[in-house]
Amino acid sequence: QVQLVESGGGLVQAGGSLRLVCAASRNIFAIDSMAWYRQAPGKQRELVAAITTRGTTNYADSVKGRFTISRDNAKDTVYLQMNNLKPEDTANYYCNAVNRWGTNYWGQGTQVTVSS
Repeated sequence: QVQLVESGGGLVQAGGSLRLVCAASRNIFAIDSMAWYRQAPGKQRELVAAITTRGTTNYADSVKGRFTISRDNAKDTVYLQMNNLKPEDTANYYCNAVNRWGTNYWGQGTQVTVSS
């Protein structure tokens, strides 16, 4: 059963924008935080941005000022607005959700490729 569904990835030129969307299944209960991670080939998966149900956000230094994470708590949907994209942003982006019991859920990943 797919519980986190991602969309919005694609190919874009440097300086362009993309908006990633991740919708959690209603079968996931009591979601606490939601986040976006990314993993480039040959590199470790890293946190890009996270947001709590209270709206507190956290960003990787490399994306501050360029990316914005937001969520719709009623729909358990998280967004990542990505502006001024750089080639180093190229990676597979994964949606993550954690519930109150500490269970982690992951999306299938959506590819973002930024050309120079």
